[in-house]
Amino acid sequence: MNTYDENIRFKESSEKPVDVVKILKETKPDILINYLPVGSQKATEYYAKSCLEAGVSLINAIPVFICSEDKFIKKFEEKGLVCVGDDIKAQLGATIVHRYLINLFEKRGIKLNKTYQLNTGGNTDFLNMLERKRLDSKKISKTSAVQSQLKKPLNEMNIHIGPSDFVPWQKDNKVCFIRMEGELFGGVPMNLDLRLSVEDSPNSAGVMIDAIRCTKLAVDNNLKGYLKEISAFGFKHPKIQYTDDKAFQLVKQFIAENET
Repeated sequence: MNTYDENIRFKESSEKPVDVVKILKETKPDILINYLPVGSQKATEYYAKSCLEAGVSLINAIPVFICSEDKFIKKFEEKGLVCVGDDIKAQLGATIVHRYLINLFEKRGIKLNKTYQLNTGGNTDFLNMLERKRLDSKKISKTSAVQSQLKKPLNEMNIHIGPSDFVPWQKDNKVCFIRMEGELFGGVPMNLDLRLSVEDSPNSAGVMIDAIRCTKLAVDNNLKGYLKEISAFGFKHPKIQYTDDKAFQLVKQFIAENET
């Protein structure tokens, strides 16, 4: 990635490493939010373990599977802490739109045969994803978020979901292309093409605020472990997948039961 302008690529920090556990114990936050770059497996695990040692609840916003994994859920529960995640959805982004279209096809009796979702952007996140080995968990997260809405998942050859390319002049603009090919009544063929353009960086802010509020409610009510409701509503790779309508109702119920 060093071939790209230093104003848009990641640079090695000259700052000295800090003792994260020590800082967390000193500052005593209720929640740590992980927004590290895609593919930061070791770093994310490090921060999760630091939360466990320091007694801090965790919201994991990136596609590294922590809060949806039993081994970490058990550890947070044993420590009396809350964990939420993984991989936050945008307020209105490619995944949430694709999921709703899948549900529309299901409700209207349309057989989906093939679909793709291609995304381009020009921010540092898209530049980072040019390193393809960092994309494994991202692709799994986005694909499972869509496949989970189908009664019968598509063959892997008939579904492609994931980042497509880095286009520098797009900057923070993300463009999503969705295509869905299916059959109407009587086997009549149909297809749908959609183009969505959004500013990428702020697009998950509103969802994250909801996640923070629900996590804080849980902390204040001495709940512990995995919050399935807000994880299903606000994240692409929760432990349990629901339809978005069902997840919305679960979150409303959770808030009603825990507000004081």
